[in-house]
Amino acid sequence: MAIRKLRSPMQYIQGEDALANISEYLNVYGGKAFFIVSNGGSLRYTGKLKDLCEDTIGEAHIEICSGKVTETEIQRLCGIVKDKKCSVVCGMGAGSIIDIAKAVAYYSELPIFIIPTAASSDAPCSALSIIYKENDEFEKILYLNESPNLVLSDTSIIIDADPVLLAAGMGDAYATYFEARAVRRSGKNNPAHGKPTEAAFAIAQKCREVLLRDGTEALLSARAKTLTTAFENIVEANIYLSGVGFESGGLGAAHAIQKGMTYFPPLDKYYHGQKVAFCLLVQLVLENAPVDELEETIGFYTEIGLPFTFEDFNVPDITDEVIEKIAENSVRPGMSSHNMPFEVSAQSIFAAIKGADAIGRKYR
Repeated sequence: MAIRKLRSPMQYIQGEDALANISEYLNVYGGKAFFIVSNGGSLRYTGKLKDLCEDTIGEAHIEICSGKVTETEIQRLCGIVKDKKCSVVCGMGAGSIIDIAKAVAYYSELPIFIIPTAASSDAPCSALSIIYKENDEFEKILYLNESPNLVLSDTSIIIDADPVLLAAGMGDAYATYFEARAVRRSGKNNPAHGKPTEAAFAIAQKCREVLLRDGTEALLSARAKTLTTAFENIVEANIYLSGVGFESGGLGAAHAIQKGMTYFPPLDKYYHGQKVAFCLLVQLVLENAPVDELEETIGFYTEIGLPFTFEDFNVPDITDEVIEKIAENSVRPGMSSHNMPFEVSAQSIFAAIKGADAIGRKYR
């Protein structure tokens, strides 16, 4: 029988002021933390982090990074980690900071803590980093040896993020169930290089259930900067349920097409989850999904403010040549488009992209 694999962080901690206990967790791993933050994160969190790390074994080092997930930036940070003799890497930020921190910990052979400052994607819980070229085109997926040692979601920090980031996270998370379903049908492997477990599929199903139930209320809470049960539930869905659900349940065409979109620079300014949302609609067209699934998806996107046409990306006149390039890059060897339960080609994805945009415009 085939080997099944489920991956999950060693610990997932979430709640208001959860960061207050960071020194307790750091001391388990030697205490001397190497915090990777963005320039904006440095301005907001440096003082707080230094205060919270006073009781650690070693003095914390806080390093500002460019936010570009490239081999050049990763190796630069690895050099500083080695020079400072740190014992644990901590990535505090959103998507790119998280992927950089995981890669730095991997190459430095150190434990990794993830402290998301927004529930904008499912990257915090996964054992992989998406690496890009210097021109922001997708380069490769770096598969790590293990999941993060700790994911700490302090919702008193996450509530201060732009609500658009929460919506983008819901776009990423909403695809989890449908991609896991496709892999379940095809019998292909998940990103952990094993067959999906029953638990993973149940988690993916729960992720969708929570999003449809609490998504609208959570977004209203985010706009009002008010911590509610619905907001806490969506943070967990975006970060944990989606993170474990996709990595252990599997990825389908949606995420492959999103990677194909990185070859079209005008879309670079949009968040990962916003692009995944549209790409899931493409996957549903590719699958010839029932009308009720298309309507439910577009209805959810409308409530949350997620894109489902090229006009929503401010490129209503996108050319067939560009769509062809996106489609071609979506079916490169090793891309998750090949996890679908039928043969996928650049031509079929091209047609599905055109079809999804047309359906979106109809409902618009």
